[in-house]
Amino acid sequence: MTTPRSLLLACLLAWCVAWLTGCAVLPARQAPPPTHALTEVGATQLARVAAASTPAQAMGKSGLRMLPEGPFSLDARLALAASAEKSLDLQYYQLQSDSVGFRLLRALRDAAARGVRVRLLVDDFYTAGQDELFGTLAAHPNVEVRLFNPLPERKGSFVGRFIGSASVFSRINHRMHNKLFIADNSMSVAGGRNIGDEYFMQSETANFIDADVLATGPVVREQSAAFDLYWNSAHVWPIEQVVPPLLAPEEARRRFDAIVGPEAPPLEVRPHDVLGKTPVHRQLAEGRLDLMFAKASVLVDDPDKITRLDADARLAGSVTQHVLDLMDSARSQLLIISPYFIPGRLGMQRLGRAVGNGIRVTIYTNSLSSTDEPLVYLGYARYRDDLLKLGFELYEVAPHRGNTTHLGAFGTSISRLHAKISVVDDDRIFVGSMNLDSRSARINTEIGLVVESAEVVREFRRLIPARGFQSAYRLRLSDSGRVEWLEPREDGGFTVHHDNPGTNWIAELWNWFSSLFVGEEQL
Repeated sequence: MTTPRSLLLACLLAWCVAWLTGCAVLPARQAPPPTHALTEVGATQLARVAAASTPAQAMGKSGLRMLPEGPFSLDARLALAASAEKSLDLQYYQLQSDSVGFRLLRALRDAAARGVRVRLLVDDFYTAGQDELFGTLAAHPNVEVRLFNPLPERKGSFVGRFIGSASVFSRINHRMHNKLFIADNSMSVAGGRNIGDEYFMQSETANFIDADVLATGPVVREQSAAFDLYWNSAHVWPIEQVVPPLLAPEEARRRFDAIVGPEAPPLEVRPHDVLGKTPVHRQLAEGRLDLMFAKASVLVDDPDKITRLDADARLAGSVTQHVLDLMDSARSQLLIISPYFIPGRLGMQRLGRAVGNGIRVTIYTNSLSSTDEPLVYLGYARYRDDLLKLGFELYEVAPHRGNTTHLGAFGTSISRLHAKISVVDDDRIFVGSMNLDSRSARINTEIGLVVESAEVVREFRRLIPARGFQSAYRLRLSDSGRVEWLEPREDGGFTVHHDNPGTNWIAELWNWFSSLFVGEEQL
């Protein structure tokens, strides 16, 4: 997958091409009328089910359910879309034109046809070739589509659009990384997943280890306020201002139907997930959700973060800053799950202080052979030896050991980490879109939930096998000070790799050479 990080390598060429040929420009933005989350939703089915699922002693707390398996998380979104009666608010960094993306878009179309107000906000970085798709969706009554921080160049491939927009690189480098799905301002699904096959165990080549949280109660209203903050932001454009409609509304709607295709067979989900819970669609039909109740709060970046010129000003008050502060409060242990982990000077200082104070710090991230961001891995590798010397416990995902997670049938596909989770002691957990790297801290916008609950943390820890992260290499330093990768075996022992497993010296040399052109602050 081409990413903002890897595209930085092409930045010099892009500037040269832009200087020689000129760049596309956006038309003047016309501020659309602001809209906000609907509040008169108490009579909806989803609100009634949420109320029926909340015991009297839990009033004032939020209902929560972990969704660690892709198919169950997709089922939750589709079930909420099918049950919504008033509103659907969706905010995503990436919504792909694949089987999962089309399945969800068909569900939005059908909800709008029932009279549900649909607001879809998509970051524009990955929308190459999707102008027609989103434009024809917006032709449906009750549907609005808006783009965050749009690129001026609309034609061509992903790379072509990037090169054609290079004159405004300092602006388009900042992206909305948020992921959020809200139905009837009563239930939500949020976490690390974008909308695409590989995020829901539907890809034949590579699938992500990820996590979402289904929520009800007060935290959903906080999420709706966060959505409105972005929806009405000056950095958001109605798609019709960026891509003027070329078809009459009725013809556009027919074109949308042709693009997304006919209804797919029902989604296949097991009777129970890895935590023993039935699918959300079944629980909604039964009128009661199986939830835990706890105090939960939303962390969200100000969308204006992307316009602040000073990097430290973008960090101040950010989701990253709040999560680091949460980590500082640890009394005994920290578990950091981050697919793109580059602690930087600040992270090393604060996490190193925790280890020095006797806090057990465990980090679970991607290996070089599992990551889709090799430049990020090299950024992390600069700190890897020091992390081991200081006493951090490091694990890196082994790409062909996904089945040991019990999170789905990876088959022959590569397993890659995408979940962004931090567990503090035994009673607090963060789940969201934020990686522990400079891009999340100072370049992109992020969102997440902090839950204060020993019960929720215990539920999450059930996902980790008793023998530890069997899906990952455990790293250690040899007597000579070299890094070794220990791969778990079925007999309980380990196979020791003395070189970075699953890669070769040519790939490592190319990655190292590429890293010379990309500063750590951009990773």
